[in-house]
Amino acid sequence: MALSDIDIKKALAEKRIKIKPSINLSSQLGSCSIDLRLSNHFLVFNHAQVPFIDPKDKEVLSQLTHEIKIAPQKSFIIQPGEFVLASTIESIILGDDILARLEGRSSLGRLGIVVHSTASVFDPGWDGKVVLELGNLGKMAVALAPGIRICSLTFENLSSKAQVPYNKKKNAKYLGQQGPIIS
Repeated sequence: MALSDIDIKKALAEKRIKIKPSINLSSQLGSCSIDLRLSNHFLVFNHAQVPFIDPKDKEVLSQLTHEIKIAPQKSFIIQPGEFVLASTIESIILGDDILARLEGRSSLGRLGIVVHSTASVFDPGWDGKVVLELGNLGKMAVALAPGIRICSLTFENLSSKAQVPYNKKKNAKYLGQQGPIIS
């Protein structure tokens, strides 16, 4: 069951959910979610230079993307059909008994922008920035300004603490991520 705004505030006060930098509750807390803001870091795929993706080929993966940092007061233009990785300004830390789910925002979804393709669950024990799998499903380019509310997180209590939370897994490859990184 998703936490309500009251329960999210309680989980923040109990430090079962930690968010850095602190959020503005009046503008980022919804009735059952917290909005997160878009950072200025993007990973763009080098589709003209890499003929195909082989997830097992570490050399190809290292050449697959390049980083773009958007200057203040500028926007990232996501073209129709484009897929890029981005991240939120905020980092989150989750307790061992709570999970978060990444959701899109309808104001951007109605323009064709999706924020994840499959990675929507943040396990108990998560610690790091939220990486977004941004796609433009529309027919027109969309300007995305750093700092906009780009996504929402909803939260759910587990029936008990996780035996092996994400921060205790030996193969937790995204633990502590501070921006968009490739698979």
